Amino acid sequence: MNNQALQIGFRTFLNLSSFTARPGQLNIESLVSLRAGIMCSKRPISNLSTISSSINEEKKSKKLKGLKLAIPDSEDNVVKKIQSFKDDLSKIEAMTVQELRTTLRNVGISAKGRKPDLVSALKNFVSKHLDGGSSQEVEQISSNCTKNISLQNKAGNVLDETINTVSEVSSCKQIKRRGKHFPAEDETVKADSGIITTKKKITIKTAEVSVTMPQAEPWTILAHKKPQKGWIPYNPRAMRPPPPEDAKFMKLMSWNVNGLRALLKLEGFSAVELAQRENFDVLCFQETKLQEKDVESIKQCLIDGYENSFWTCSRAKLGYSGAAIISRVKPLSVSYGLGIPDHDSEGRIVTAEFDSFYLINAYVPNSGDGLKRLSYRVTQWDSSLSNYMKELEKSKPVILTGDLNCAHQEIDIYNPAGNRRSAGFTDEERQSFGTNFLSRGFVDTFRKQHPNVVGYTYWGYRHGGRKTNKGWRLDYFLVSESIADKAHDSYIVPDVGGSDHCPIGLILKV
Repeated sequence: MNNQALQIGFRTFLNLSSFTARPGQLNIESLVSLRAGIMCSKRPISNLSTISSSINEEKKSKKLKGLKLAIPDSEDNVVKKIQSFKDDLSKIEAMTVQELRTTLRNVGISAKGRKPDLVSALKNFVSKHLDGGSSQEVEQISSNCTKNISLQNKAGNVLDETINTVSEVSSCKQIKRRGKHFPAEDETVKADSGIITTKKKITIKTAEVSVTMPQAEPWTILAHKKPQKGWIPYNPRAMRPPPPEDAKFMKLMSWNVNGLRALLKLEGFSAVELAQRENFDVLCFQETKLQEKDVESIKQCLIDGYENSFWTCSRAKLGYSGAAIISRVKPLSVSYGLGIPDHDSEGRIVTAEFDSFYLINAYVPNSGDGLKRLSYRVTQWDSSLSNYMKELEKSKPVILTGDLNCAHQEIDIYNPAGNRRSAGFTDEERQSFGTNFLSRGFVDTFRKQHPNVVGYTYWGYRHGGRKTNKGWRLDYFLVSESIADKAHDSYIVPDVGGSDHCPIGLILKV
């Protein structure tokens, strides 16, 4: 539209805006002026498509500027960059978020999360792949770079198509009311070396594109809403020491199975496979949800070589709670409960005495929805269990294991701020945990071995927390201070499914 037409149109707008006659009256001069403005603007109207295209190109450029994927480095540059981190990991902390994301994508690692997550992920990668500096590892990095550069180029094509779609929508829907949204849609684009899943959410003005990479081991990525400096994720492949060669030891394991009958029906990872892989001496179950009439039939499913089994079931509420110990080492004695009727009707405690220690398998009561049992938990149960442990300790050291239903510190839960009044992370429960157990001489073996490691043992089903490692550490091995130094390894087995908890283990020199 030429300048003269614009001026006429603007004067027309002023005339109409200032018209204040009563309804039914019309200023003839204004109508003539308006018609003249329209007529004058008819000739150049064919250029509107050019102007619209120019505007759309400018908008597209701005969108691309904010949304485009980082252009990957060449393969040689990425390999050299990764190798340069080996001698000075502080270089990683000095990188920008965009540099971290680009580098992680180039080597085939998920680049989600805040800067501390990205720094931790890259450090873990460097430590894993460049210790020893083998040519094989360098070739693997090079292969990852080639693959991911190809993937990112494909993703770039998807991005261009998405922006074009947004431009077309903007051109066709300008008469629609501002803020109207189009339905979200997903696209899967096949690449030469894999599949990229893109999520596209379109409105008249905006577009969001994310390229997601599969994460087979989510626990190796630091997942925490408020990470502190020095915190790193728990990686059992890198952090578990080899078994002691010159000492006799026992391997103890614990697992809240959240229903043993349901677990035995699963076709996936079973307790039999766990025994074959871990070769444990003793396995403690919590939340078996069995009735006494079920125990004999369940015993028939036990693993060969673990003929010693001891079960307790809830009498107060059927199909609820329950605990068990199975062992290939015959204990000297076995007892059930705390010896207090008010606590012992729900089948929560089994104690086995071995040559050099007592092993207590406990399923500590949850404070429940609305914290209905919080007072009972912190004023009665915890203190009773603590007193029971101290009484046994007069004879020999004590080991307490099981689902203790408390994430003691902020490092033990993904979202501490959002769970201050959630069962398992209230101030009252955490204080009780410290007062009744840690302050009375019992040592949290995992935290002693891994003071700055984020490792979870529970992930709620409701929000799919296991896939993103948004969990809690609720399962423990606490030991008497006198044998704390004999704990060779206290570990988590996060890859075992079948329950909302995973198994934990303790290797104790005896």
